[in-house]
Amino acid sequence: MRKLFFSESACKETKLHSAPHSWLPLDRGGLSKSAAHASGGTSIESLMKMPEPAVLPHFKPADYVDILAQIHEELESCPPDERSCLFLLQFQVFRGLGEAKLSRRSLQSAWEKASTIHEKLIFGAWLKYEKKGEEAISDLLSSCGKCSQEFRLLDFVSQVSTGSHDMGYDEGSDEFRGSAVVHFRIRDDMIACDRRKLAALSTPLYAMLNGGFRESYLEVIDMSRNGISPIGMRAISKFSLSGRLPYLSADAILEMLDFANKFCCKGLKDACERKLASFVSSRQDAIDFMECALELGCSILAASCLQVLLNELPECLNDEQVVRIFSSANKQQRLTMVGNASFSLYCLLSEVSMSTNPTSDVTLSFLEKLVESASDSRQKQLALHQLACTRFLRKDYAEAEPLFSAAFSAGHLYSVVGLARLTSLRGNKHFALKLLDSVMSSRWPLGWMYQERALYLDGDSKLENLNKATELDPTLTYPYMFRAASLMKRQSVEAALMEINRILGFKLVLECLELRFCCYLALEDYRAALCDVQAILTLAPDYRMIGGRVAAKQLRMLVLENVEQSTTADCWMQLYDRWSSVDDIGSLSVIYQMLESDTSKGVLYFRQSLLLLRLNCPEAAMRSLQLAREHAASDHERLVYEGWILYDTGHCEEGLQKAEASIAIQRSFEAFFLKAYALADSSLEPSTSATVVSLLEDALRCPSDRLRKGQVRFLSPPRHFLNST
Repeated sequence: MRKLFFSESACKETKLHSAPHSWLPLDRGGLSKSAAHASGGTSIESLMKMPEPAVLPHFKPADYVDILAQIHEELESCPPDERSCLFLLQFQVFRGLGEAKLSRRSLQSAWEKASTIHEKLIFGAWLKYEKKGEEAISDLLSSCGKCSQEFRLLDFVSQVSTGSHDMGYDEGSDEFRGSAVVHFRIRDDMIACDRRKLAALSTPLYAMLNGGFRESYLEVIDMSRNGISPIGMRAISKFSLSGRLPYLSADAILEMLDFANKFCCKGLKDACERKLASFVSSRQDAIDFMECALELGCSILAASCLQVLLNELPECLNDEQVVRIFSSANKQQRLTMVGNASFSLYCLLSEVSMSTNPTSDVTLSFLEKLVESASDSRQKQLALHQLACTRFLRKDYAEAEPLFSAAFSAGHLYSVVGLARLTSLRGNKHFALKLLDSVMSSRWPLGWMYQERALYLDGDSKLENLNKATELDPTLTYPYMFRAASLMKRQSVEAALMEINRILGFKLVLECLELRFCCYLALEDYRAALCDVQAILTLAPDYRMIGGRVAAKQLRMLVLENVEQSTTADCWMQLYDRWSSVDDIGSLSVIYQMLESDTSKGVLYFRQSLLLLRLNCPEAAMRSLQLAREHAASDHERLVYEGWILYDTGHCEEGLQKAEASIAIQRSFEAFFLKAYALADSSLEPSTSATVVSLLEDALRCPSDRLRKGQVRFLSPPRHFLNST
């Protein structure tokens, strides 16, 4: 086998294609000669630049158990209109813990418990955004006779009530001074109106037509300078008689809306708003009407426009007009647009924008609005900390410091990390340590505190703090990576490998896999290196390694040249061995390789989804499950995959339907297991347990292979493989 590490004389080439194995010192398509050294260890050292752990823009309370218990207690006793905000807080807590499934469940609860139409549309849009790529689920639900409610647009016209707009006087008892009919002159047109009916539209019109004003005695009133056209005035006259708007263009209704706003005609304004809301069907419609709605204080129209815009997240945030609407809205305009759900709205917008570009001006403007919208202490902690993190990433250090300080003072202990980093950047590591020590002395220290403290220390003291961080919180990634990188620099490659395996044994992290890939290269164990890079590509097909300089696919091709190719039968045997020994990363690698040539892609993608679920990678698992559905070899197999898609997204009863449909076509191990799972989750009846056991027994009677042993959701390999073995 050829080595992947070369001496300096072998690394003189300047193009990647002319030196296929000199990728380690690669520098954006060329070679960095200063990084090309004789030994493999030194080349690896050039990759061991360990960035500091990020200052996370999450709500990170000092005691997760305590805050979750508080939220639970408050949910049991709070008024219904406060529940959505509490579920949003719960969502932020789970997001900070990295619990994707629990955070989505909280978001679903916030949507279900929404007490206003505004909350309903915000959390519905948020769920839709979180489920991007899962639109196929809506189609599957439709095939089961059910619709995914959060993907639907709300009908504001019928759901928003504005109450009664009666004048509050006995119309028949009032004696009108002028004639029964009044004419309004608009340029060359004369529009006849019932004086009494028109006066009943609002108090100002009543005062004008039957008060102490001159118009009370006039039979002709000039309205040419009031911004209303003859068409609009005739429609207003008809509305005063019937209470209904005639069919008109949007421009004419906008005229009437302006008239209603000017003369305080609440009933007419409400009718115009509702009519205009039905015209909002595109992003540009929403932009145009939103400006009018905010100017005139039309809440129904504004909410209808807001729904259309949020329905297009994240794409609509690329539109400057949309961004301007959200970022320039003042307090009164926010009240018009979203009622009292302003904090929830800007939480959503900030979340979307941060995931796209955390340092953009758009993100900054939304987070500033989030701070303005925060009403209680916990909301302020989150908003101030997130804004501080964005300022920090933008290197706006002077602006970030008071924000971190305000979040810390409000009770967000984790914000001390930002203060310590800023202090260190000014060259005062000693004061950064004092900041952390003051926090740690006031309470029981946490793992992240020791990890942060280690950044300002050197030598043994640094390692002692990192070891303590791991002891208190084994899920922190940085300590393992730093220790492994340090061992690599000391040429202790095997010890580094053992260190990085400690975390990969229970937590799959791409950066850790990449570091282990480098360890295997240093040991010239190219097959193991290939295994890790293929696992990386399974999780993130577009992943770039070595500081983002080289595509993982490119590295795989280079390593592959140094590994003996396996036959299909060999791959199945390897999969059996790795699956049986619960080597999930190894199994992922074998499946990745098999998918390049094997025809049974549906089965393989399904197995891939099982492994990814076991490795706590639900998004990648869902992607694999959908690919399994696309490549299913038969209808009964496809129905099983569809059932699992529905089951994994919380639709147990619909998953059960798919299982039964599959069994009706062909009895199979997989369909019975799906039915057992779905039935167990969809029914709490005591008798269900016996039925589930019976279904599992039916599954065991169906043909499958030995790989299913110990696995619950599992499909058999191709029949030709069983015959060959």
